[in-house]
Amino acid sequence: MKVLIAEKPSVAQSIAAIVGANNRREGYLEGNGFAVTWAFGHLVGLAMPQDYGITGFQAENLPILPAEFKLLPRQVKDGKEYKPDAGALKQLKVIRELFNKSDLIINCCDAGREGEAIFRYIYNYLECRKPFDRLWISSLTDSAIRNGLENLRSGKEYDNLYASAKARSQADWVVGINASQALSISAGYGVWSLGRVQTPTLAMICNRYLENKEFKPQTYFQVKLHTAKDATQFAAISTERYDTKQDADTILERIRSSESVSVVNVETKQGSQEPPLLYDLTTLQKEANSRHSFSADKTLSVAQSLYEAKLISYPRTGSRYISDDVFAEIPTLIGQLSNHASFGNYAKTLSGASLNRRSVNDKKVTDHHALIITENTPKDISADQRIIYDMIAARLLETFSGKCTKENTSVSLDASGVSFSVKGSIILIPGWRAVLNAPDEEKGEDDAPALPNLSNGDVLSIHGTDLLEKQTKPRPLHTESSLLSSMETCGKDLTNEEEREALKDSGIGTPATRASIIETLFSHEYIAREKKSLVPTNKGLVVYLAVQSKKIADVSMTGEWERALNSIEKGEMDADTFHRGIEVYAAQITTELLGTKIEGGGNRRESCPCPKCKNGQVVFYQKVAKCQNEACGLTVFRNKSGKDLTDGQLKDLLTKGKTGTIKGFKSKENKSFDAAVAFDEAYKTVFEFPPKNKKRK
Repeated sequence: MKVLIAEKPSVAQSIAAIVGANNRREGYLEGNGFAVTWAFGHLVGLAMPQDYGITGFQAENLPILPAEFKLLPRQVKDGKEYKPDAGALKQLKVIRELFNKSDLIINCCDAGREGEAIFRYIYNYLECRKPFDRLWISSLTDSAIRNGLENLRSGKEYDNLYASAKARSQADWVVGINASQALSISAGYGVWSLGRVQTPTLAMICNRYLENKEFKPQTYFQVKLHTAKDATQFAAISTERYDTKQDADTILERIRSSESVSVVNVETKQGSQEPPLLYDLTTLQKEANSRHSFSADKTLSVAQSLYEAKLISYPRTGSRYISDDVFAEIPTLIGQLSNHASFGNYAKTLSGASLNRRSVNDKKVTDHHALIITENTPKDISADQRIIYDMIAARLLETFSGKCTKENTSVSLDASGVSFSVKGSIILIPGWRAVLNAPDEEKGEDDAPALPNLSNGDVLSIHGTDLLEKQTKPRPLHTESSLLSSMETCGKDLTNEEEREALKDSGIGTPATRASIIETLFSHEYIAREKKSLVPTNKGLVVYLAVQSKKIADVSMTGEWERALNSIEKGEMDADTFHRGIEVYAAQITTELLGTKIEGGGNRRESCPCPKCKNGQVVFYQKVAKCQNEACGLTVFRNKSGKDLTDGQLKDLLTKGKTGTIKGFKSKENKSFDAAVAFDEAYKTVFEFPPKNKKRK
């Protein structure tokens, strides 16, 4: 008998239908010489410290570094204790009996690192020694399953993939257990959670949040000039920014006294935009968040359901490319979209056309190719499923379409010696943009969609002027979309598609795990959503402030580990070498964290009513004072220009609106100055300087 084991019951049913195992049994399907059973995700996992005889949180037990990791059935919490999940034990018994009866075992778990770990942990826990084959497919369509079963591979071919999966699992255990226990011991109260990827991700959110809150906007002014040619009106903006309104008013009066503006230079260039690459999971999650406010976890869940419904290819992919053999199927898939309600007419225009091959590259296809639709047409699917399916279908059409050709114009003008500029853009050939009539994201806020035909030397009448008062802006708070980008590129802010692709191997987390990492931060109440933005909670900030300078929060080091795990998967690095490095690191962070004093620990903190929201209490921590009302979030940093505010000075600021005069601040030029610290109207801190003493006669 051949025993096939899938990751989920729904996938097992799809496989059973193909092999003719139509008789339902307790925990499996049987027939035609096959038994098809299933896991329920991670049925078996790494044992916890108590299973090694280590109970409670004791500094002398750290670091905990098992010589051999134990595997146990999935555990569930029962009061303060953990016990085996009865459902997991029952299914493991079924799998054990089937393995014992089998002539051949076929691993049909999801074709990726996690799927490999799920099967191997079950296989090893049951102490099975029988050889097994691997079903490796990129979609669950009937034809893909049949083709995969006809081309089974030896399980040994995936030993490196399992080595990588096991190394990742054990590294997360070693780092998470030791870091969490060490910080909890230091705090002296509560249980604090830290993790190999979780903590650097929290650090990115907190860094951006604190940078945004501390940002002091600078006001500047520009002059806007209105003119026209051939009945086409347009506006130009002064190229220079003016720091004071007085300077700007002087320029404005000069422009208003002028009757005309001259065109100094016109540059027109024709450019083209390549179509975007196909989606991988991270790019799909980012765009679903930006366009539809879907969380990363929701996008993955919906995509997984479409995969199991045989409508899209394997979603947990990190590749944005397809191979030549998959490219041969693309014309058929495009033809299938000709009846689509939104972009069916466009799909018809690609019939018989020469398709763009930008996303076709055998060498850049990893375990799975990019996300594409399958030959099955969706019928009764939910609204959320329709959104994700249509995104993948539209991207398929865009990717294989022609370039978008544009004419970009930059114009320099002069009015009474003041320089102005304006840019315009005209789409000559929409190309791939015609699929969804996608907006041109390269345009700036002051760009005109189109300009009249201008020539050097043109003299145009001025129809009006405006004085624009603007402020410099901080980088925006992270959304899930921008956070996924930062995780993918190890915190580097990159907009270039090729540069992002090049850094994928050194990002933190993987496409399959990033959503769960973000959800873990929510479940620990370390972060919260404010509309589309991600902000740290008080609890999250406390953790961040405790570990921000520690190795556990180092984003680049975590990225290097991900690169190492990829090397193990490729057979280029030894897993034992990696694990020894993780053990050394765990010992280092344990020492660091045991010497850390977590803010808000043990001692009662000073506090006072919040002047901003009037409802919350502002609690004084070592480095900040923060309102406990999450909806308010008033944050005051103690350090101002090289000097820390005392609790008394903070209390004066919060209750009276300003401190007394404080001596010894340092300017950027390292000059000493005295000032009071006060709140402005937006509850940002500003300096108020004492009046200068009049000289005695």
